[in-house]
Formats: sequence, structure tokens, C-alpha cells
Amino acid sequence: MRWFAIIGVLAISACTAVPQGETGAPAAPQPPSKAEVTPGKADLQTFAQVVRTVEPVAERECKARTTGLNCDFNIVLDDRPGQVPNAFQTLDKDGRPILAFNLALIGSVRNADELAFVMGHEAAHHIAGHLARQQQNATAGAVLLGGLAALTGASSKAVDTASNLGAAVGARTYSKDFELEADALGTVITKRAGYNPVLGAEFFTQIADPGDQFLGTHPPNAQRMETVKRVNASL
Repeated sequence: MRWFAIIGVLAISACTAVPQGETGAPAAPQPPSKAEVTPGKADLQTFAQVVRTVEPVAERECKARTTGLNCDFNIVLDDRPGQVPNAFQTLDKDGRPILAFNLALIGSVRNADELAFVMGHEAAHHIAGHLARQQQNATAGAVLLGGLAALTGASSKAVDTASNLGAAVGARTYSKDFELEADALGTVITKRAGYNPVLGAEFFTQIADPGDQFLGTHPPNAQRMETVKRVNASL
């Protein structure tokens, strides 16, 4: 089983900005009012314990559900101060899956179940292949709108703008579905690791409900909780 690494420089942000040379799946929602939360020693010990229990379960689920996918998760901790709570899944330059958490998120979760659920959710993004699917959607959107702009005789600058807009729209096309898929599989991982996924999903109550915003990246909190409860009841 892999241990977590403390990293000093990791460009964590929302869905689009990721570490150089890497690609990122949709980030976990960020409780906006806790930017200065700092975890104590007990919080870090809880994180270490959750890593030890969730990581091997995530690897087993990954190997059981995929073929040829790198399932050697590397769980890392971004120790830069002053950030909003955040976690996301990405790949390193060799294709190894990374689950990244910052100090603010570790300090903002209220129990080990919430932390385990976020970890299972992020692992599920990798297992479900959401990065590749998101990139395919972005490419298709860029080609479509960029091509339409070119057909109208638009300038190269306008074509580039249309391509960028198409990529952004394309990347968001199925993002809500991806989040619900990650919630469902994350529920399985969390429960099989010995934690309570329904209690863990209460993490959503710390976050402003995105409702059903047009082109929003996350589904309504109620829909996410319903998904977790339904999957949990079936296990």
C-alpha cells in the first residue's frame, strides 16, 4: 500500500487549472467560508488512517472494474497555507493516478467518514475514466464551434475564441453525470473500507447548493444525497 506525500507546490484549483503536465478531473466542491481552516495533529492522523484503509479498497475496485488501467493510487497532501478546501483527481506524466487533498479540506471535514467519502469519490473519477471522457468532450466542442466559426469566414482570433468556448462547453457537457457516477462508486468504496458513506456525504451540507445551474459542474446536493442513499441501501 502506498503512503501519502507532503508536497509544497501543487497548483490545485477548480476543474480547469491543474498541475503542469497533468490533467485533472472535476474538483471536489469547496466550502467557501473556511479558507483559513488549519488541521491539527489529530486531523492529520485521521487523514493518515483514512489513507491506509481507503487506498487498498480503491485499488481493488479499480482492478476489478477495469482492464489495463493504472490502479496504483498516489495520495498526496498539498501543505500550502491559505487555500480554500479542495480535493481532486489527476494523473502524473506517467499516467499514475493522483488523489490530491489540501490542508484546508482536511481541516474542514467533520469526521473520518466525510474524508473517506471524498477520497472514495475522487478515486471513482479515475476508475470511471472521467478524465479521458472529459477531454474527449472538450475536443469535440472545440472542433465543432471552431469549425463553425471558420465556415463563417471569421478571423483566426475569432476562431480561436470559438474553439476555446467550445472546449469549455464540451468539458462541462456531462460533468454532472460524472459527479453522480463518482458519488455512486465512491459510496461503494467508502462502505467497503468500513466507513459510513451516508454520513460521509453529509460533507455536501457544508457547501452552497449549486441547484441546477446551466452548464454547472456539480448536480444539486439533494440529488447527490439520494444517489448515495440508494447505492448504500443496495450494498
